[in-house]
Amino acid sequence: MSALSRLTVTETRLFFREPMIVFFALAFPALLLVILGAIPAFREPDESIGGLRTIDLYVPIIVAMGLAMFALNSLSQLLASYRERGVLRRMRTTPVKPELMLGAQLLMSTILSVATMTVVLAIGRLVFDVSLPRQLPAYLLGYVLAALAMFAIGLLVAALAPTGKSAGAIGTVLFFPIVFFAGLWVPRDGMNDLLRTISDFTPLGAAVQAMQDATAGHWPQPLHLAVMLGWTIVAGGLAARYFRWE
Repeated sequence: MSALSRLTVTETRLFFREPMIVFFALAFPALLLVILGAIPAFREPDESIGGLRTIDLYVPIIVAMGLAMFALNSLSQLLASYRERGVLRRMRTTPVKPELMLGAQLLMSTILSVATMTVVLAIGRLVFDVSLPRQLPAYLLGYVLAALAMFAIGLLVAALAPTGKSAGAIGTVLFFPIVFFAGLWVPRDGMNDLLRTISDFTPLGAAVQAMQDATAGHWPQPLHLAVMLGWTIVAGGLAARYFRWE
């Protein structure tokens, strides 16, 4: 195994020793989908949203929420904690450079978030008869761009936060408005024009619409792809500029 592979395995084991992070990052999205699907009104077609059911709209929203949890509540907090405890500084004196730790964290977060997405899609399809994406390449493109944007934001939080606790606090503060505009409380189809316009320019608002379009069999709109790419470039560039290893 390469150093990156071994470090990823080790970081994954450490990740599973944090029960609260594991629950909210892995189990909570699927549990939330089951709870919402248990509401009878959410399983009935609604003409105001084109004959879809509310549960149909919530699957991509919950997938996006899972990404936000990994980026803002796991990745940022772990990296900031490692810097605070001097782990990254000590790694610079070994053959395993801190960049490998960063790569291992990103790889672990990507693999686990894809697993969460797969479980949510499987529950939606098998339990609530939610359609799978008709344009799978488009869906994966939207998901990858959403992951890049959110992980870039998570890295920016880790770069700016002085401690692991402050990274967790900043991540929590950012989490709620980001998932609000993704449609967690009010799906995008139920938002007024102003809120939907703001949502279009947020990373997860654009991601949810892109995944909804792909599920319906359409390619995402260029605006939403550009928004996610823009967040990746800006947040990633700032994270690279201000990230400190010690």
